[in-house]
Order: sequence, then structure tokens, then C-alpha cells
Amino acid sequence: MPDLSAQFATAGPAPLVPPALLELPEKVLQFGTGVLLRGLPDYLIDKANRQGLFNGRIVVVKSTDGGDIDAFRRQDSLYTLSIRGIEDGRAVAEEVVCAAISRVLSARSQWAEVLACAANPALTVVLSNTTEVGIQLVPDDISQSPPESFPGKLLAFLLARYRAFGGDKSKGLVIVPTELIPDNGTKLEGILLEQAHRNGLDAEFIDWLETANQVCNSLVDRIVPGRPAPAAQSALEASLGYHDELLTSSETYTLWAIEGDERVKQVLSFEAADAGVIVQPDINLFRELKLRLLNGTHTLSCGLAFLAGFGTVREAMDDANMAGFIHNLMLADLLPGIPYAVNEKVGQRFGMQVLDRFRNPAIEHRWLAITLNYTAKMQMRNVPTLLHYYRQLQAVPHYLALGFAAYLLFMRGTRQDEKGQWLGEASGESYPIQDEKAGYFADLWQRLSPADLVRAVLHNQALWGHDLLALPGFADCVTRYLEQLLEPGPRATMARLLKREGAAASL
Repeated sequence: MPDLSAQFATAGPAPLVPPALLELPEKVLQFGTGVLLRGLPDYLIDKANRQGLFNGRIVVVKSTDGGDIDAFRRQDSLYTLSIRGIEDGRAVAEEVVCAAISRVLSARSQWAEVLACAANPALTVVLSNTTEVGIQLVPDDISQSPPESFPGKLLAFLLARYRAFGGDKSKGLVIVPTELIPDNGTKLEGILLEQAHRNGLDAEFIDWLETANQVCNSLVDRIVPGRPAPAAQSALEASLGYHDELLTSSETYTLWAIEGDERVKQVLSFEAADAGVIVQPDINLFRELKLRLLNGTHTLSCGLAFLAGFGTVREAMDDANMAGFIHNLMLADLLPGIPYAVNEKVGQRFGMQVLDRFRNPAIEHRWLAITLNYTAKMQMRNVPTLLHYYRQLQAVPHYLALGFAAYLLFMRGTRQDEKGQWLGEASGESYPIQDEKAGYFADLWQRLSPADLVRAVLHNQALWGHDLLALPGFADCVTRYLEQLLEPGPRATMARLLKREGAAASL
């Protein structure tokens, strides 16, 4: 079986990669080679290039010599993206050979070549995904080869560009970090300016840094598991007819929201290639939709689904009652409670896309993994939604109340292991409670009745920042569902709620 390479991919009357794509100029500098970058920004730039919309390739900077850098060189920086998912209720399966990356450079051994890219007049964009810890202010000397931190490396590169073009403000760059932290662009820009001052750089450069460049907040959302399991990879390579060391799997859904003005929109012309790329002055809507609908639904469903015996999200979506609970929780309780102005049709559309993602047979997302840091997630993702729901509707959100009751039951630690980890029990099996508040809940369960426990937890303003006991009817509703979860159990409780709500809707 041949290996993926430029020669193989461009051969024949119907090449996998049109040869012209390999001749496009380098317009993007990217820090990081991770699967999220390959599965989202790099894929979208390739898609735009195939449509004649961006017409530029990517120089990738990898912090070290190891890992996959040799595979990129062997394959002429080509890789296959295997896309699987559900879109508007229909199964999607496709493979694309992405040709957006021109070369991969090691910052450790090729820093001079990285800095040489700064003199390229065609360069317009910088991308990054250096994980959440990458955007941090650390002591750094940007004269090192290379500097230690990602912001230090970027600042050294921008200084080299400033010098290469004599401070020409038209040669500033659009910088789009994709690290999964709020206000990633704002934080990166602040670190760059602080590092510039700490390194004693002159005022003219600092002015160019601030005024000629635009550092954009962005939000990325696409599940990219990366390399398939060996058996799945072998089967896929057999159907493709070639071997690919960098084969990457991803879901169908795509969201890349970038905060920017008209200049940013013009520079990032790949926006027009895919409806999932959005450049606009305010992206808070997308952050709120993701946080409240996708993440919030996960958090309010994970305990209930796990206690009901479902291992994965997809497995739960195959059950009519669990799927009904998730659907109604998201669209009936969480969508009206989003503390941000949301067009109802936009919210409904986003919610339906989330449900498609939950049904994706190619993604095995385990409920137990979602329970990690359960309390902190509940506070951040769902308490603001609950409060806004009450302000808007002055009513008890029943699906949210059941999800909260299941959270309380999941947090019932019954014993500790030899390392002090609290364990709960469901269906005769132990499970870990990976939450810093596990001891607090174990103590409450040992001392209090379900009704008193609910009142104590809801009244704990240190947990929630608010006295949730003050919400009319909420404590009584949570207590009722908690008692039902204890007896007759999670599945019967869901079925009873869905039947009651269905009967009420038919009146």
C-alpha cells in the first residue's frame, strides 16, 4: 500500500489534491500541530483554498523536534481528515486530504527559519492552539533562540516583522488564538504588551504592536478525537488505498467564531467557505449558546444518565425517555434561561445541532468523564441560567430540577478508597466522585434527610454565589425528584416526568 505524499495525492486525472494548491503562497503562521488545529482551522483553510477564496498555505511551528514532525515531512505535510457525524438527522461520512500546511518547523532547532518567515510580505495571519496553559505570562527573554513561552515566541516573531518592514503599519497581522479560555485574544494581547515592556522594547515598536496588529478573541467547537483506533485505521486505509500516519478523525459539526471588524473579515477570507466560520464584532452569543445549551445540558444530564445505567452520550440518545429528557431540558428549560439576548430561531437551530452531535455514532463520550468537577461546572454553567429562567418566567423548570436532584444523588459518597478518593455506588458498582466538594456532600448525606439536604445545599451561597433556597418552589421540586430517584429510580422518574409533561401539553 503506498504512503500518502504529494506525488501520490496529485497523480491521475482525478487527484486527491489539485496540484495548484501546493503552489499557493504561505499566508499563515501557526503555533501548534495538534489535532484540533488539523480538524478545524487547517481543514477550513484547505476548504477555502479549494474554492479559490483564501489562496494561502500555513507554516506550522512546533515547539519541539519530536512527535509527529517527521510524519509531516515524510508525507509532504498532507494528512487525511475523516469526518463522521449526524447533520440535520442524516449520517455524514467523508474523507478529505488536507493540503493547507506547507511545512512544519521546529522552534527548538529551526528558530532562525521561523523568524525568517516574518519577512514574508504575503503573511497576514497567525493562528495558535498551545493548550490553555500556553497563554500565560512567564518570565521570558525574547532574545533567546527560541524564547521559552508561546507569547514570548510570538513577540519575538512580531519584533522581527517590525524590523523587516521598517515599522510599516500595513504589515501588521491578524492574530487568532484558538485556546479554549474565555477572551483568549484579549489575554494574549495583554501578555504580549507586558512582555514587550519587560524586555525593554522601544516605544515605537510597542505602538506598532498595538495599532498595526489585531488580536482576536475566538471560540472553536468541534470534537476531534484524532487518530482512530488501530483496527478502524486499518479498515479506513484499506478503503482509501493508501497509508496515512497523520490520519485524523473529527465530527461533522463546525464552529469557529472570531471577534473582528471589517478588516479582519477581509483578511480572514476563508470565512466564506463554511457556514461554521463566523467573523463579527461580538461573539458572546456563540459562547453563551455553547456554555448554556451544550455544556449546561451535559452537566445537568450526566448524573441522571450515569445513574440510569447509560455509559455514553450516544447510548443515552438511543433511549426514548433519556433522549426526551435531554431534548426538553435543553429547549424548554435552558434556552429560555440563557442570560443573554438570543433569537429564538437561532437558539432552536443551535439546540438541534447539539442533539445531532449527541447522536453521533462515531463519538464515544462517557458520562462519568463529564462528571469531573461536577459542582464547579454546575455553578458556572447552570446557576445563571436557573436564575434568569425565574426572572423571565416565574416558574419552576422541572427538567433542570430533576437534573439538579440527580447531581445531588450522584454526589452521595458512601466510602473512601485507600487514596482518600470518595466513591459512590450505583447498581451495585462503585464509581469515583471526582469533585473537590465530595467530602462536603458525603457528610450531608450521612447526617440529613433528602429534604433537609436539598435545603442545606441550595442555601449554601459559598457554593452558588446565591441563595437558591429563595427561588419559589425549587427546593420542593428538587426534593420530590430526589425522593423519586431513590425510589422507584432514575428511569421510572424520567418516564413519569415525560408522561406528566406530555399530558399537560395535550390539555
